[in-house]
This record gives sequence, C-alpha cells and structure tokens, in this order.
Amino acid sequence: MSNSIPPLNPLRTFEIAARLNSFTLAADELNVSQVAVSRQVKALEDYLGVALFNRLHRGLVLTREGQELYNGISDAFQQIGNAARRVSRRGRRDILAVQAYTTFAQRWLIPRLVAFHTAHPRIEVRLSSSATAANFDTQNLDAAIRSGNGDWPELHAERLVDVELIPVCSPSFLEEFPLKQPSDLSNVRLLYSMARPRDWSAWAESVKCDIVSDKGVKFENSALAYEAASVDVGVAIAVRVFVERHLRTGVLVAPFEQTCRTGDGYYLTWPKDKRPSQPLMQFLNWVRKQMEEDTVRLRSS
Repeated sequence: MSNSIPPLNPLRTFEIAARLNSFTLAADELNVSQVAVSRQVKALEDYLGVALFNRLHRGLVLTREGQELYNGISDAFQQIGNAARRVSRRGRRDILAVQAYTTFAQRWLIPRLVAFHTAHPRIEVRLSSSATAANFDTQNLDAAIRSGNGDWPELHAERLVDVELIPVCSPSFLEEFPLKQPSDLSNVRLLYSMARPRDWSAWAESVKCDIVSDKGVKFENSALAYEAASVDVGVAIAVRVFVERHLRTGVLVAPFEQTCRTGDGYYLTWPKDKRPSQPLMQFLNWVRKQMEEDTVRLRSS
C-alpha cells in the first residue's frame, strides 16, 4: 500500500459499526442508509484484503483482524474528536469579563452594548462595575476600564478617551437660575461626585474663577450627580463624553462653553504578563471606534 492510512470515510464508518455492533445503528448515527454503511465497510475490507466482520443471522461479530483494527483506531477517533472540539468555533461563545467604573458603565458602555453584540454576536460581555480599581489577582477578569494617567507599572493600558470636564444642568434649572458667567455658580447648588472630588476645582481653575458655594450636595459617583442634575437639583461637573447623548437630546444643557482637560483619561487595562485574547482586542477596537464617533459628534455640535 502506497499510503499507510486507509480511506478515512470507510474507516470512520467501520469504527461506528464495530462500536455499535450493528450496521443499522451505525446508519442511524451517520444519518445514511444501511446499504451505504455496508458498502463503506466492504470498501475498507477490499482495501485491507481481509474480512472485518462475520455476518451472522443473529448479527455482526468482529473477526480477529476486525477486533485488532477497532482496538487500534477507537482511541484515535476519540482524540480527533476531542481536538476538533477544542479548536472549533461552531456554536461557541467567547466570554469577555470586563469591569468598569459605575459611571462609565451606566452612562457610556451599557447604552452601546447592543451595537457591540450586533457586530460581534459570538462574544458574550460579562460586565461588572465598581468604584475601586480592579484586582486581577483575585477577580476573574479579562480587562478593566480605569481612570488616571495610564502609569500603572503592572498593567498594559490603552487610552480610550481624554477626561474633558463641563458643567451641566437641566433646561428648567437654567431657566430658573440663569447662569451668564462662571462666577454665577456661587449662587446655585453644585453637585459633587465623591469618586471625582477635584473636578469642580480643576474646571474653576481652568476658567480662572473662584467658585464658592455652601449649597453643594455630594454623591457616591458621577452617575448619581448627573441624574440629580437632570431633575433640577443643581449643576453637576461632568466628563463630557458621558453626557454627550443627553446634551444632544436636551435632557441636559451646558450653561458654559468652557471645558477643561485634566490630562487624565480612561484606559482599557489588563495585566502585562497576560496576552490579550482576540475578543479583548475586538472589544478595544470597537470602543475606540465608538469614542471616535463621539468625538466627531461633539466637534460638530
């Protein structure tokens, strides 16, 4: 024989028939006719030059050669099946576990997750939120979105968007308390996020204005401050990309055009000693594209 491996289709048919000890049952498993199974087995017998089954009235019985062949190939086909399942993409969903700050998750990521799922239906994003930085040693995470300057020695950090601050309030609040210049903020209730305590002072310093207000309200995170601003509680200092959609729809308004870039940004991070998966890179590219589209909308508004 020029090729030491017999034809695989007849060989696979023989393995099933020998395992089930029946041409009929083998035909059911392969979804073919019993005649087709018999023909495949006969082709293998002709190829090898030996009989593999004794065909008796009460059923099939493996010959000595048939038993020897079955013993040699049954484990091999099991290993082939296992290997194919490990690499197969058919019917499999990739799991991508991502942690984000609460405001990032609520105000930016969640409204866009449908678009990501449409673009990448095989990737299942498992999103969690926290006010604290992720701990990759104790949490089962692929990546985390983090705010800062990107200087985390143990992490690979991909910058997603700059932190650009802008005051926001509801249209009705602005009608009741007209804000003509930044110093007018001293006369209204300011809304603070305890997760970003320096934002108001950073913006005030950038516009060269001393804001003095004893009417402030503090919230656990920025998302709560934005929500309070939308229902007339006061003026919140917002990361612009998080309120862009509400500014566009008129739920929130910006009483002043001045914005402040702090130098910080939001980053997608993962451990430096861990190679990023393909789903993670697809997620990164998708987020960047969404951020670029947001930037274009902001510049045209």
